[in-house]
Amino acid sequence: MTNREDSDQPQSYLRSTDGVAPIRVLVVDDEPDLADLVSTALRFDGCRTATAGDADEAMRVARELRPDIAVLDMMMPGDDGIRLLARLRAEHPDLPAVFLTARGDTRDCIAGLRAGADDYIAKPFSLEELLARLQAVLRRTGRLDERGAVLTVADLSLDELTREVRRGDELVDLTPTEFDLLRFLMQNARAVVSKAQILDRVWHYDFSGRSNIVEQYVGYLRRKVDAEREPLIHTVRGVGYVIRAPRPGDSSG
Repeated sequence: MTNREDSDQPQSYLRSTDGVAPIRVLVVDDEPDLADLVSTALRFDGCRTATAGDADEAMRVARELRPDIAVLDMMMPGDDGIRLLARLRAEHPDLPAVFLTARGDTRDCIAGLRAGADDYIAKPFSLEELLARLQAVLRRTGRLDERGAVLTVADLSLDELTREVRRGDELVDLTPTEFDLLRFLMQNARAVVSKAQILDRVWHYDFSGRSNIVEQYVGYLRRKVDAEREPLIHTVRGVGYVIRAPRPGDSSG
């Protein structure tokens, strides 16, 4: 494999624009050094990556990462790349995939493409060529255009398209209503929003029954988002709620 070694500024193929989630790439290869090299190049180009060394590990990683595209070694112990692609597509039906292989046999290329791969690249390859091919596949499949904005407050992130919420590196499991409430707070980060505004935007009506429903759901969010961390969600007495980055002297409540 070769790296670009000229003096020109490297072209960015996959870096997202501000406010758009980074491309998520699953890299599967039983050669750890190669997987790490590819993953490092992808991260340098602005992607979020995860690696796996075999098919079973790849399935576990994919469930958490929910990749936009997969880079799969064709020949691995156990399930090879073709079998792995079938397993991945069973859970992620529209997942684009590019095969890597050390074999240049045309029959392998045809077998991979017939199995549903979107492209195929033989080792050794340049990292720039791999990035360009991934960009082409993502454009062709529409994946570059269908990702939503990611909202962030301090180390809390919310992906509006995938509905994935993270505090630092940890996934936060929210119910649909909890997600909608958190999204509304994050869309108005650093601004105090009233109970009436929350009821209108999250529950879509003037709520005259259970007056404490907002307090209850804010409590649910705090237990999941702020648990054992610096609090981000704050009550402004007599006014409403605000989500913001921590400040010196902050305490829960």
